[in-house]
Amino acid sequence: MDKYDALKLENQLCFPLYACAREIVKKYRPYLDELDLTYTQYIAMMVFWEKGKCSAKELGEKLFLDSGTLTPVLKSLEKKGFVKRERSSSDERLLMVSVTPQGMELRERAVEVPAKIAGCIKLGGGEAIALYQTLYKILLS
Repeated sequence: MDKYDALKLENQLCFPLYACAREIVKKYRPYLDELDLTYTQYIAMMVFWEKGKCSAKELGEKLFLDSGTLTPVLKSLEKKGFVKRERSSSDERLLMVSVTPQGMELRERAVEVPAKIAGCIKLGGGEAIALYQTLYKILLS
C-alpha cells in the first residue's frame, strides 16, 4: 500500500457524501424555484410548518447551521412574508421566529416536493431508510 493512498479522492468517504448532497440539492432547485425558496430556506420552513414557532437558536441546532448562515435566511424569509422575527418578551437575547399565514399557505404548494424528489432518486424503501439512518449516525457522532 502506497503511503499516499489515503489522499486519493476515490478513498475519501467525505467526497461521495459531498457530491451526493450537491446533486440532490440540484434536483430540488426547479421545485423550490416555483416556491421562491432556496434549499436552506425550504428546510427552515419545514421546521416552521412542523413547530409553528421556535427560537433562532433552536432552529440552528435542528438544521446544524450557525447564526451567520441562519440570519440571512431568516431575514429573507421574513422579507418574503413567510415568517415573523421578534425578540422574546421574557428574554431579549432570544430571537423567536414564527410562521405567518402566508408561510402556512406555502406549505400547501410545497406538499408534493418530497414525492417529486423521491421519484428522482432511485433507492428502494429499505435502502432509503438504511441510508437515512447511516447519515444521521455520522451527523450525530
